[in-house]
Amino acid sequence: MTAPAASLVPALAPAHGVGSRGDLPLPFTALVVAAVAALLISFVAIGVLWREPRLREDQGVPLPLALCRFLDSRWLRVVARVAVGAATLWTLLALVAGPDSARNPVPHVVYVWFWVGLAFTSMLLGPVWRVVNPLRLLHRGLLALARVSPDTSVATYRAGLWPAAFGLGAFTWVELVAADNTELSFLRLAIGAYVAVTLLGSAVFGRAWFDEADPFEAWSRLLGLLSPLGRRPDRRWVLRTPLHGVNTLRGCRGLVATVSVMLGSTAYDGFSANLSWSTFIQSSPLPSALLKTATLVAFFHLVAGTIWLASVVSVRLAGEPCARSFTFVSDIAPSLVPIAGGYVVAHYWSLLVYQGQYAWVLLTDPLGTGADLLGTAHLVPNDALIRPTLVATVQALSIVVGHLLGVLAAHERAITVLPRRAAVIGQVPLMVVMILYTLGGLTILFTP
Repeated sequence: MTAPAASLVPALAPAHGVGSRGDLPLPFTALVVAAVAALLISFVAIGVLWREPRLREDQGVPLPLALCRFLDSRWLRVVARVAVGAATLWTLLALVAGPDSARNPVPHVVYVWFWVGLAFTSMLLGPVWRVVNPLRLLHRGLLALARVSPDTSVATYRAGLWPAAFGLGAFTWVELVAADNTELSFLRLAIGAYVAVTLLGSAVFGRAWFDEADPFEAWSRLLGLLSPLGRRPDRRWVLRTPLHGVNTLRGCRGLVATVSVMLGSTAYDGFSANLSWSTFIQSSPLPSALLKTATLVAFFHLVAGTIWLASVVSVRLAGEPCARSFTFVSDIAPSLVPIAGGYVVAHYWSLLVYQGQYAWVLLTDPLGTGADLLGTAHLVPNDALIRPTLVATVQALSIVVGHLLGVLAAHERAITVLPRRAAVIGQVPLMVVMILYTLGGLTILFTP
């Protein structure tokens, strides 16, 4: 890598937003008032006007047939898989033989391009990781070489999304808590463990492991529900609202835990950047890793606990038996997906659009030999997309819009599974939780 390029490489510990409440251009108090008012007005409006379930799988604006054929074309999938496979091999080369320094591209590829980039790409195009997942393709290739049916499995998979929830929790711990998360030795161990578990799980449970248990396929699939691209039951591609995608998700084992990890991890991410929290961590006699881990897990449980408590109260207000809360919380859990998506955009926007550019520079020289293999060593990151006004607007809008979509998705599910009057009354606790989430999210983002 050239000297100028190397000087551009930052430490992989950026803030996920620019500025703070004191210098961001949006007035914090006015923003909170507007956000809460929007949620309350939307709740009253949908309670009066949205009386019957309106979201159906056959809705959407059909795409032109030529575009549908393009999206379904085999060569498009081959090109995407080859591109992802080549990027994976290039990154593995840097992981195995690259320098153990800030010049190595692996941390940027893992934490920025893969984790954050996959989230944004899925929200735009749908569950893309299912199509290009290199380990799924490796599993399929090994079965083909052994002349074994792709449907082969040793045992029947019944764990639902629980392994995905634990896997996502483990990755967020690695990203947000682990002290050595950019060192190659640590990354080799973490990536090796993930590959080993995935190959073992797929060997035992077959493709069902990827469909349900793989954390990154679950991450891509759930956030992909927010994509404007979707399919009708007749397989025709259509443009649709995020609500239509979320409404196709039904309660299943481990869903509440998975969305709680998705939402709780981004909430902790913003909270951990708070100056008071950092001061407390540094002054505490307890190990910082222990405090951070306990707090991260507490955020997971806080999300799960509040949505569970709101569901229990909702069921009681609706006059339903208490036992109904066990299924109702699973019915309502999909409404957390838009909120989680809003938090992802709010917390990771600046990380993706700015630090993501460094990966191009670093990938020029994966072995640290001073070469410019991709011709990108001269690139200088552009900061146009991380200006304070733009970042503050993106953060505020993504959280508020995510919560509004969550309110609408919860209402649709409630009037689908409960009588209308009971559904409207029963949504009051859920609305309270949504408001608290909104206040908490904005406070975390805009408080230094």
